[in-house]
Amino acid sequence: MQTWLEIEEFSKLIHLDIATIEDMIERGKLSVKEEDGKRLIEASKGTSELMPISKKVEVDAEVVNLPGADFIEKTIGTILGLHEKVMDAKDETLDALKSENHFLKEALFSMQELYDEDRKIVETLTKQLETTQEELEFTRRKYKLMWNKAVENYKKDK
Repeated sequence: MQTWLEIEEFSKLIHLDIATIEDMIERGKLSVKEEDGKRLIEASKGTSELMPISKKVEVDAEVVNLPGADFIEKTIGTILGLHEKVMDAKDETLDALKSENHFLKEALFSMQELYDEDRKIVETLTKQLETTQEELEFTRRKYKLMWNKAVENYKKDK
């Protein structure tokens, strides 16, 4: 598993200044690649260059393993593994949020279309109501005139 980190992140992880890291890159101790204009360092190789798998010290022609070297290597490996899982979880969360955002956007567009259709229906019904009210008023005037004439004719006949 390769984990690529930016130089600043790698610097914070191993507690070395960037100048020292640049020197190690020049000596070929660290794997580096360029991506999107950023220099990335392969973290697991970089930590193994800093802390070899088994540190040995010669004491009077005897080779002795340092007691914490394996523990430190496993700890760094665990930290890098956890970092990778956190990054994967972050990516999954971002994908879920993007998906939810897309769904909400589609729902909003759908609601806007329904609103536009309802507004057109309301406009049509308002026009029909106005037309019906005008016809009703016209009919009232017409019947009023007819009844007035009928009453006048009735009075004349008497």
